[in-house]
Amino acid sequence: MSDEMTPLPRDGEGNETTDQQQGSSHTIPLSGLYENWFLDYASYVILDRAVPHINDGFKPVQRRILHSLKEMDDGRFNKAANVIGNTMKYHPHGDASIGDAMVQIGQKDLLIDCQGNWGDPITGDSAAAPRYIEGRLSKFANDVVFNPDTTEWQLSYDGRNREPVTLPVKFPLLLAQGAEGIAVGLATKIMPHNFIELIDASIDVLRGGRPNLLPDFPTGGLADCSAYNEGQRGGKIRVRAKIEERDKKTLAITEIPYGTTTGALIDSIVAANDKGKIKIKKIEDNTAQHVEIIVHLAPGISPDMTIDALYAFTSCEVSISPNTCVIKDDKPHFLSVNDILIANTKQTKGLLKQELEIRLRELQEKIFFSSLLKIFIQEGMYKHPEYEHSGDFDTVVQVLTKLFTPFFDQLYREILPEDYRKLIDKPMSSITRFDVKKADEQLAALEEEIKKVRHNLRHLTDYAIAWFERLKKQYGKGRERRTELRAFDRVEAAQVALANVKLYVNRIDGFVGTGLRKDEYVGDCSDLDDVIVFRNDGKFLVTKVQDKVFVGKDVIHVAVFKKGDDRTVYNMVYRDGKTGTSYVKRFSVLGVTRDREYDLTKGEKGSRVLYFTANPNGEAEVVGVQLKPQSKLRKLQFDIDFADIAIKGRSSQGNIVTKYPIKKITLKSKGISTLAGRKVWFDDVLKRLNADGRGQYLGEFDGDDKILTVMADGTYELTSFDLSNHFDDKLLRIEQYNPQRVYSVVHRDGKSGIYYVKRFVFDDLPIGKRTSIINDEPGSKLILITNATTPVVEVTILKGKSRTPETVEQSLLDIIDVKGMKAQGNRLSSHDVTRVTLLTAEEQATETTAETTPPDVTPPVDEPEETPETPAADEKPVERKTPENEPEASKPKPKVDFEITNPDDIRVDDNGQMGLF
Repeated sequence: MSDEMTPLPRDGEGNETTDQQQGSSHTIPLSGLYENWFLDYASYVILDRAVPHINDGFKPVQRRILHSLKEMDDGRFNKAANVIGNTMKYHPHGDASIGDAMVQIGQKDLLIDCQGNWGDPITGDSAAAPRYIEGRLSKFANDVVFNPDTTEWQLSYDGRNREPVTLPVKFPLLLAQGAEGIAVGLATKIMPHNFIELIDASIDVLRGGRPNLLPDFPTGGLADCSAYNEGQRGGKIRVRAKIEERDKKTLAITEIPYGTTTGALIDSIVAANDKGKIKIKKIEDNTAQHVEIIVHLAPGISPDMTIDALYAFTSCEVSISPNTCVIKDDKPHFLSVNDILIANTKQTKGLLKQELEIRLRELQEKIFFSSLLKIFIQEGMYKHPEYEHSGDFDTVVQVLTKLFTPFFDQLYREILPEDYRKLIDKPMSSITRFDVKKADEQLAALEEEIKKVRHNLRHLTDYAIAWFERLKKQYGKGRERRTELRAFDRVEAAQVALANVKLYVNRIDGFVGTGLRKDEYVGDCSDLDDVIVFRNDGKFLVTKVQDKVFVGKDVIHVAVFKKGDDRTVYNMVYRDGKTGTSYVKRFSVLGVTRDREYDLTKGEKGSRVLYFTANPNGEAEVVGVQLKPQSKLRKLQFDIDFADIAIKGRSSQGNIVTKYPIKKITLKSKGISTLAGRKVWFDDVLKRLNADGRGQYLGEFDGDDKILTVMADGTYELTSFDLSNHFDDKLLRIEQYNPQRVYSVVHRDGKSGIYYVKRFVFDDLPIGKRTSIINDEPGSKLILITNATTPVVEVTILKGKSRTPETVEQSLLDIIDVKGMKAQGNRLSSHDVTRVTLLTAEEQATETTAETTPPDVTPPVDEPEETPETPAADEKPVERKTPENEPEASKPKPKVDFEITNPDDIRVDDNGQMGLF
């Protein structure tokens, strides 16, 4: 190898250059290559694969399938395999992707008439092989999707064929079918909408309105679209299965959420049962033409709670996030469904205009040539000597131009040489058989059609509205809305979770959990619950249910905590560690910070709880207090009635019981609730009860009060006022049950057609039992029911042979007295009745403005977590039955159960009572 260096190349001026300098003009960095390749690939996937076009609503593969079907269309069914093979001329991605896309189009039951097993999106069953199934374009597709005269064409990928850029669809097809796809860097998820509602909305757009579209799913179900956000990013739809209560042991799922299948839904229910979230006996899938999944409940399980649990823990409720992305002007755009509909409606109007203009030109050409032929024959030009002796075409053009010159004003355009060629190509037989009268009739018909076309062009909006109305009339039957729109109440999982674990407590060592099986059993709970724990030192905390957790020694009370529970009231007597004074207080715990300790005493060291009870409905008991003997005390015993103590916040100090040491506290009598009845409302939108003031006020409920529900089919049922109850969509009447209230009913007998009146009081049936108040004849119908004290109705009857309608007022009190609920009743009228209308007002439950708690009871307040828990300044001692002001002989002497020698020895029994054990 030579030691001499190879001389560097020189530029045009003789200067030496380096390799780097030489390649600087055409070298591309590797990062640049990757960037360009990625952008090319991303653009390809977005534009040519995953995202539909706004004009026709199709992805490229779908558009090519439709074009191929039209190309093969002869009115008969084609094997799907043949359609796939023909489509491969246009789509360079193989038969599998084409077959899958074709099946998806067919399952939407709009563009393709299907024959054979095309699968079932509800059950998840796949379609048969393409060689076994057949399809053809539907009449709707032929009507609205294709028109070669208004189609923009392009060459296929190999340049051998032509395919449409977009199809001239004259309908918002994208919104009717929906679409879903994942591209590079973006995705699209467009919900399907109702066929009829889309047409009505398009008509509204043509009239100047703005649409407000909401989705409609082919699987039916219930949908809460309050956060739909017009289908844009950030929106959300909650979709639920439709669940019916067949009886108290059986639920039936008859419609499933969009995007799920019956198999996946059943699997989610089984999984929830295995995890203990719900408890079912067995589940059956009876789905055939319609969905029917039967859920058999385990004994003692509430159907209403199970319905809520199915929504909370299974696929019976799903959340869908729409993301409406479409191709517009060769770019992806994120639009609202309402804007897409407006664009589609304008495009439909534009396509209709193009078709009218094309039709107008065709008619004008027909009139032009018909007029040309008529003149040619009537004037005998074909026999003219110059025409007969014309040697070539140019001469023919000159001769005919000369002959037609006097008639130019009768033609709408000038005559071209091509027109002459077309004229002379007519066979002589057609010329000799020319019928002038028939030609004039055809010309008149063409002129009349031209007038209509021009009228439609001048009134294009009305023409477009008529187009949509025709589509609705011709294709709208059977395409009514399937998904019921309603607002949902949010189901809290912790509130409906089944008590699937057992809770235990070690009071002395201070442990609580589900794994302490050798310790004291507290009760059943859910693994989603919170637990509230009270200790002997006057502190409490709320913690999550766990296998084992330390909560502090000397536990006196453990229970499942319900946030916001204002019905549970705690009664407590405690001794202040600094002064030795004892206090009594009543309070509720509404909301707290989990795992934070709260002090119920004044916070002094050595404070102890002397008496404690938890009362789920605000009960207030009477306890006896015995003091330790002292030389200054004349009275050692007295009573405390917790009903005299106001319910205040948990941080309140409480009322002074005594300044002297207490020997023991004993329960003398159990108390009753000091809280007013719970006010309950019925929300007709959610079909649920609530205590928040939404909807119809039903009244105050307490104890064994019941709710009366009357159904449209003439049956009634009594239910509890539990807020978790579900109510039938066919509910006709709901109110608080009053066993003395008289109701008047008008009903029609199904057999005779006679209208009857009956007045009765509802029987006090067991909760959950449904009974009919009309007869059981097929066709029997409940016309009206009222609780008015003096019911008056307006009756339309047919009188005489002429059956002239006549309207009369009738008091139902004059027709019948109060009888049994099962009585048939008396006839409303001896004439045929056509209409009955109630005139008198109903008796409604009235919401009073009185306080929900007694005047001496302060409603519990949930204080902010940061507020210092200082004693209330307005606390006063109990004024009655104190040892200082009551004679010893006037007070009964309670039985001595135990003596308190050391407050640290106080324990609580299984019933939550304090004492020495």
